[in-house]
Amino acid sequence: MRVITYGTFDLFHEGHRRLLERAKALGDYLIVGVTTENYDDSRGKLNVRQSLMDRIRNVQDSGLADEIIIEEYEGQKVQDIQKHGVDIFAIGSDWLGKFDYLNDYCKVIYLDRTKGVSSTQLRNESAGVIRLGVIGSGRIAARFVAEARYVSGVSVEAVYSRRFESAKAFAERLELEWANENVEDLLKHVDAVYVATPHDTHYAYARQAIEAGVHVLCEKPMTLTKAQTTELFELATRHEVVLLEAVKTAFAPGFQRMVAVARSGSIGQVRSVDATFTKIVKSGRELEGPDGGSISELATYPLLAVVKLLGTDFTKVTTRSLKPAGAPVEVFSRIDVDYPHGTASARTGIGVKAEGELIVAGSAGYVYVPAPWWLTEYFETRFEDQSKNKKYYYKFDGDGLRYELAEFAFMIRNRTPESFKLRAAESIAMADIIEQARAGAAIFE
Repeated sequence: MRVITYGTFDLFHEGHRRLLERAKALGDYLIVGVTTENYDDSRGKLNVRQSLMDRIRNVQDSGLADEIIIEEYEGQKVQDIQKHGVDIFAIGSDWLGKFDYLNDYCKVIYLDRTKGVSSTQLRNESAGVIRLGVIGSGRIAARFVAEARYVSGVSVEAVYSRRFESAKAFAERLELEWANENVEDLLKHVDAVYVATPHDTHYAYARQAIEAGVHVLCEKPMTLTKAQTTELFELATRHEVVLLEAVKTAFAPGFQRMVAVARSGSIGQVRSVDATFTKIVKSGRELEGPDGGSISELATYPLLAVVKLLGTDFTKVTTRSLKPAGAPVEVFSRIDVDYPHGTASARTGIGVKAEGELIVAGSAGYVYVPAPWWLTEYFETRFEDQSKNKKYYYKFDGDGLRYELAEFAFMIRNRTPESFKLRAAESIAMADIIEQARAGAAIFE
């Protein structure tokens, strides 16, 4: 029986070895496909640290491959299976269902990838794999674990939730190594955590992790006050750990390029930023409690555009919010932010739907980013002379969470305390505006 499997095999560790062992045990001849850098990039795989030759050598040195081939393009698997007379295609179970179409050509088997592999083994054998724990077991946490498979050198191993039963179910469903009954236990066994809990709990979890010497990637908004966000960054500096706010848009290639184009002088001086993010929410935490409402839920995204394009030295925040009679939270807000050299408007809604576009007005032209602008794949620069208009296209892979995780991992490995893609001062400024907007909003019904 001829078996084939594929992978990047970057920073080869015990999890890779066990996958190859299981694949080899399915037959008597194992073919291993190693992906090229260009193919990894095209499929959204980020932070691959070793060259193709080094990764091929990783597989050779394992002694498990009877033959090694190179995977260069999408669709190659169909040809490889036929060309090499393959009987079984084997792949890690985190790709469950993804390759069912190959059943037309051979038998497809999904293999448990790393369950049962100890953290010590992963760390010692991989020379740098970051052991990551997840605090929270909701929808965003599940999407994060799925996206993490596209970031090389990161192993999501554990989860903690306030309800242990939820944590156990999460770990079982997503094949994590363990579920934790308390945060202290989680922090003892990981290098970094992703905080994906309700907004008003972010501060306490992030602080606890930082004080334990664990790096923190915290969902947006990091906190709902300027003081708490400032305190966390100061604490991270003292403990020499990375603290990063998980605003995926900030790290996406298209958004980064849009900011660079707008700030380059190509549209003159930026004078105005108008950004909208709305969605209709029928039920859930967003519509309830002290940390609910459209501002706390969505304002980070438009405010990201504001601070990246106009800076952090704003002078005034004015807010108008729709709070229907009897509703516990506001469901639509317009936040106006004044600067000495310009102005901005951020609109958020969880009970009102509007066009989710971004417009950056300059003294010589403007940038237009269509909805959904926060998943920036395309934007235009437009001018009075329309012959000068230009269109820009960029990839936005998956749910986008891989971009923030890739940056987080890069900062940890390179001991970089701050990312230019989202600086501490910008996160603090966004928290400041959110705090002022929530506290000072003029309410209408």
